[in-house]
Order: sequence, then structure tokens, then C-alpha cells
Amino acid sequence: MLKEFREFAMKGNVVDLAVGVIIGAAFGGIVTSLVGDIIMPIIGAVTGGLDFSNYFIPLSKAVSATNLADAKKQGAVLAYGSFLTLTINFIIVAFVLFLVIRAMNTLKRKEEAAPAAPPKPSAEVELLTEIRDLLKK
Repeated sequence: MLKEFREFAMKGNVVDLAVGVIIGAAFGGIVTSLVGDIIMPIIGAVTGGLDFSNYFIPLSKAVSATNLADAKKQGAVLAYGSFLTLTINFIIVAFVLFLVIRAMNTLKRKEEAAPAAPPKPSAEVELLTEIRDLLKK
């Protein structure tokens, strides 16, 4: 059973998947920073200081805080601002992946369109071709 597990774990697809997950997690951190540190402040500046992260609806009367962190400590809240931020984050990730896949498909089409050079004949084939040509004369 251990041998079978080792064979399964070392298959190319499993290793490729593991690498993809690790790179995806790192990419997620980059996109989160892009959204939180660059895009959302720009949106806030354009909309007059609008900050989505603190938008919430209190679900109990005990919640009287004005920011989301304190409101969550006081009771249940509907944090739709966080949801908007994560939705924008998802749209950016999906768009970047679309661009990457589109670029890969373009490169693949260029490779397929380029005619492959005929393989160079071996030394034996060249020698036999020369002998044939000499015999024809």
C-alpha cells in the first residue's frame, strides 16, 4: 500500500497540481494586496473617500460600532463591504487568468502554424543518396 501511495504521489499530474496550488496561493496574496492596497484606495478617492471594508448592516440591536471589527465583537453583522472587496478581487483574478490563458493559446497557435523543418537525414542516408546519384550518371 505504501508503494502504491508513493507511485500515486509521484505521478506528474499530482506534482503539477501541488505546484499549481502553491503558486495560486502566492498569486492570491499578490492580488489581495493589489485590490486592498491599490485598487480600493483609488475607488475610494474617486468616490469621495468611500471605503467598502467598513460597510455592514447590524443584525442585532446590540451592535452600535461604526467600524466592522468592533461591530463583529458586539454581535452579528452582515459585512457586505467585505463581500464587495472579495468580489472585485475575484474579478481581477479571473481577468488575469483569462489574459494568461489567452497569451498561452496565442503562443500555442503560433507554434502550430510554424512549419516544422524536415528532419536532417542521417550520415548513412546521405551517403546512400550520393551513391545513388553517382550510379544514375
